[in-house]
Amino acid sequence: MNQVMTQKPHEMLAATLAEELDAVNLLIRERMASKHAPRIPEVTAHLVEAGGKRLRPMLTLAAARMCGYEGDHHLKLAATVEFIHTATLLHDDVVDESAQRRGRPTANLLWDNKSSVLVGDYLFARSFQLMVDTGSLRVLDILANASATIAEGEVLQMTAATDLGTTEDIYLQVVRGKTAALFSAATEVGGVIAGAPEPQVQALFDYGDALGIAFQIADDLLDYQGDAAKTGKNVGDDFRERKLTLPVIKAIAQATDEERAFWERTIAKGRQQDGDLEHALELMAKYATLEATRVDAVAWTEKAKTALTALPEHPIRTMLIDLADYVVSRLH
Repeated sequence: MNQVMTQKPHEMLAATLAEELDAVNLLIRERMASKHAPRIPEVTAHLVEAGGKRLRPMLTLAAARMCGYEGDHHLKLAATVEFIHTATLLHDDVVDESAQRRGRPTANLLWDNKSSVLVGDYLFARSFQLMVDTGSLRVLDILANASATIAEGEVLQMTAATDLGTTEDIYLQVVRGKTAALFSAATEVGGVIAGAPEPQVQALFDYGDALGIAFQIADDLLDYQGDAAKTGKNVGDDFRERKLTLPVIKAIAQATDEERAFWERTIAKGRQQDGDLEHALELMAKYATLEATRVDAVAWTEKAKTALTALPEHPIRTMLIDLADYVVSRLH
């Protein structure tokens, strides 16, 4: 089989956009420098160069190219999106008291919480400088709104995470905030900077929104049935951290009084003991909530692909369709 056929969709996208991605990486390194505080580039480099896929900036570059853009403002926007993403990861790891990300120790563990929070703030400030450089008020509006939505989603998650009254609608609101908001902003600004017609800009937003939701649902599902070697997470980490994700929310909605008492003890009160994760998995199997969650992820993937039909035929459009399929192909 030829090598192109064996590449994953995000790898094909990265190869297609290689020259622009190199320019974005150069811009990121330039803008994360600090003359007065050497800790800033140290902390930032630890995360930025940790081997992430650069998926969000790639979406901006892909959207701009698909819409025929020929300038260089999309590079600044791609770097902006990566800075916003990195800033939120630094803050998240402090909030979640995480010790590992992408298989490496987190910045808050290697340095401290104060450094992580302050460097995250610095990256947010840098991202706004890059947005302003494009001279587009509409782009500024989209990315500023996305930044506020992300913060809102994180605060909502903090209050909803251990509340057994959390519904699927609230979960979706959290996911739109913490994940989909940046996906949809990344694709939307690519269309806006290219001067694409309004229906195409809306289609790009819809694609990013649905892709982000599918991506997060898949991620939450993999926490209960993934391969730790591939995901970098241990099975059941969300359960141990008392995070109410979709498979558990679906199980609680159907729980008997006795089962609800189990969820109350383990999630709401955090009194977990040996065998609890196994019992939680048995309850999810009883109500087939893992399969129901997979069906939801696939449905959002279909919405993402449908949105792309409003965009012109282009090799990148095909790659974005494949990318949506890939998000759920990891689920068994």
